[in-house]
Amino acid sequence: MSALRIKHTFRLPPDLSAQLADYAARKRVPQALVVETALSSFLSGDSSEHLEGVLSRRLDRLSRQADRLTWHVELGNETLALFVRFWLINNPPLPDTALAAAQAMGRERWERFVETLNRRMEFGPRLRNEISEDVDGTGERGSADAGEPSG
Repeated sequence: MSALRIKHTFRLPPDLSAQLADYAARKRVPQALVVETALSSFLSGDSSEHLEGVLSRRLDRLSRQADRLTWHVELGNETLALFVRFWLINNPPLPDTALAAAQAMGRERWERFVETLNRRMEFGPRLRNEISEDVDGTGERGSADAGEPSG
């Protein structure tokens, strides 16, 4: 930019003027520099390409985050399905005489489970750290050699 400057006088709405002043103060630059930079960016021919590049990088990042989220949801679904299947296969129905005692024990075990789950969610370890997100040669996700989960 050349040393020669041409003075311009214009009016801004109060809210935009306040935003300009706040931004310049936060960045510790003169308001004139903020306006000059904004005008230059707005009037340049490559601003659309720049914006497209920024948006493309942002969309790529969001896509990767969505892929990880999908993987974690699938992991949760499969974990629950395997547990339910295991439970149904290995737990025969109880006779009516044992039902009340089993329900009381179930409530106690549920409370311990919730406490353990809360502790793991707060302090770890997390299941996602015990399961590999890598894809093996068959195209399926493999599990890490982490043994039984603690807690």
